[in-house]
Amino acid sequence: MDEELAESAVRAASEVRVVIGRLRRRMRELAADDDLTPSQASVLSRLDRDGPASTSDLAAAERVRPQSMAMTVAVLDGYGFVDRHPDPTDRRRQLWSLTAAGRARLTGDRQLRQEWLARTLHERYTEAQRRTILEALALLDDVAQS
Repeated sequence: MDEELAESAVRAASEVRVVIGRLRRRMRELAADDDLTPSQASVLSRLDRDGPASTSDLAAAERVRPQSMAMTVAVLDGYGFVDRHPDPTDRRRQLWSLTAAGRARLTGDRQLRQEWLARTLHERYTEAQRRTILEALALLDDVAQS
């Protein structure tokens, strides 16, 4: 028999989801005027983190149809943020990788958002409150990894 969930656990789960959603929306508002869609930004981040990938690999990782991913990478290619080249192990496959412009865009957006958040945390909260936030984040990270 399942153990009944504590009311505080249910409330915390709901609040965490809502707050993370609000924070994500706020961070998106801070992006450059020619903002990328969430899908485009996610592809840039994935290529930065994981390295070159095919359109089908990106589609599977992002859980979208290959046709949708083809449109996403075409836009990124048009911006000069990604580049296509043959797979060194299978010349029939094409891999997408991040260009210097794509990396600069990704880094610039991340830096802008991080600076805003650091400044806001500094201005609104005491040192003790910031330590509490860090402790809560460590607990949430533990949940995310379980």
